[in-house]
Amino acid sequence: MSGAAATPARRRRLRPSFAIGTVKVRAGSRREVSLPISRLVTGAEVSLPVHVLHGREEGPTLWLDAAIHGDEVVGIEVIRRVMAVLDARSIRGTVLAVPIVNVLGVMSGDRYLPDRRDLNRSFPGSARGSLAGRIAHLMMQEVIGPSDVGIDLHTGADRRTNLPQIRCDLEDPRTRELAEAFGAPVAYHAKLRDGSLRHAARERGARVLLYEGGEAWRFDEWAIVAAVEGVLRVLVHLDMVDADQVDVTPPERPSELCWRSGWVRARRTGIVHMDVALGQEVTEGQKLGELFNSFGKRLAIVKADRPGLVIGRAEAPLVNRGDALVHIGEIERPVGTQE
Repeated sequence: MSGAAATPARRRRLRPSFAIGTVKVRAGSRREVSLPISRLVTGAEVSLPVHVLHGREEGPTLWLDAAIHGDEVVGIEVIRRVMAVLDARSIRGTVLAVPIVNVLGVMSGDRYLPDRRDLNRSFPGSARGSLAGRIAHLMMQEVIGPSDVGIDLHTGADRRTNLPQIRCDLEDPRTRELAEAFGAPVAYHAKLRDGSLRHAARERGARVLLYEGGEAWRFDEWAIVAAVEGVLRVLVHLDMVDADQVDVTPPERPSELCWRSGWVRARRTGIVHMDVALGQEVTEGQKLGELFNSFGKRLAIVKADRPGLVIGRAEAPLVNRGDALVHIGEIERPVGTQE
């Protein structure tokens, strides 16, 4: 066979370019795209930053997003580290990564948008709606719509910290499979909320994992590492990358499955001293901490109202009556036993 005749058989057929906004990203390449959102009063344009890695070979389309709430910065660093190890020339499929969704919230140091709307209650949004609605609509059209799987990165709210955990629909076999592949310490069955990114994406047919880990406005290294490793495991599970390409290892143990949870709340106003750490197993009635007044007199003992794992806790020492203190997740196995 002549060399000329053999060339077509050896030639690899490239995938079509990936269209996003007004840009087309060629197969086997990486592109940073800015999708226009709005203009400030000064006339400066505000844009949604999107990394696009479009592989040469066919595969799923997966999106990553972070900072839907402007104070949740852990996910920004997670995406930076994940994108640093991926190569568009070797991945199969396409990765879309949005490190900052709530651009204005991050710029102003606020969890919410300037109009005080919660972006994660504004999906699927509208092209002619509020600022939150327009950002949500842009995400749905350009990022979520073309995708098969998404990982939505979050942290605890203001002055709260969360144990690394995946929140998802554990009753859906495909989603549960992805959660198990991620390998967070806890996989929590969370109901869909109207207006959330996860709800709108599920309506479009995508499977979504919502990651929670760490505290607002902090780069908690343990939460960052857990998320980076989890994202890479999902990419390996989807056969988008090979395990040896990203140096990923299986989790030390399977995720604990959590179907119900509840917050233990302060019964008095005072200064709280916590005795439990994230990930600690507790039994019903166990002491979690104590409440004191400003003179140092003990006002109350904080006790667990159920057995389970501490999956979240308040970090602020000053609390008012009714404030959430410790989030306990009820796990599938009996507390104190090993699988």
